[in-house]
Amino acid sequence: MCFDEDALNDRHVVISGGCGAIGVGVVKKLTDHGANVTVNDILESAVAESRLRDAGANMENLFYVKADLTQASQVGTLVKAAQSKFGPIHTALCHIGMVIPKPLLEFETDEWDKTMAVNVKTAFLLGQATAKAMLEDGIAGHLIFTTSWVADVPWPEIGPYNASKAAMKQLMRSFARELADKGIRANAIAPGIVSVGLAKHQWDTDPSYRSRAQKAIPLGYMQPLESVANAFLFLCSPAADYMTGSVLLVDGGCSLYPMD
Repeated sequence: MCFDEDALNDRHVVISGGCGAIGVGVVKKLTDHGANVTVNDILESAVAESRLRDAGANMENLFYVKADLTQASQVGTLVKAAQSKFGPIHTALCHIGMVIPKPLLEFETDEWDKTMAVNVKTAFLLGQATAKAMLEDGIAGHLIFTTSWVADVPWPEIGPYNASKAAMKQLMRSFARELADKGIRANAIAPGIVSVGLAKHQWDTDPSYRSRAQKAIPLGYMQPLESVANAFLFLCSPAADYMTGSVLLVDGGCSLYPMD
């Protein structure tokens, strides 16, 4: 990626879900380019820090805070801890997400509620809290939401996840619309079928999933984690300073047409 190593110097980024399969790659990329990153997840500190260290993140530029962001009080704790460690927040990555793969007709209401709480409620609470902090600190900040191509082209057997990502897209656009005149921007990144975590496991172990996924990716191969991290680097950098209300699709073409 053609960005200077100091492209994010003096920028403080907060990321939710930063210890997940994609999150660790994003954190590594941001710390590699000089950002101070406050990482949030629900893992114990020792486990989280080990995972981030194993991913190659620059631990000197990193601060971990365990918090359940479905709880507004814990979101507040995260924001205050981040400010205390690295000062004003410049960028908030509303990244945490979960998926329960099963047909819609088999979904339980508590599974629906959990999906919406983790994917949408946390994005709202973190976006709201960090935007307020940016205004109080006089920062022209940036909210970035991790959505997905399935917000527009639904993937079978993850219906609530599809719906949650569509909700996140409109949540992002609402933040962008309401905060533009206050100097705060909001955008989203929509990855494709990334070759880590659950998607990679299903690709390797479930022939029916692999057959469907191969049809759905026009470029013909699973998305490298590096390409997702590069997209975050771009949006977090000054190169994206005139963007707001946009979705950056980095999906290998998955969103070009519905799957057969």
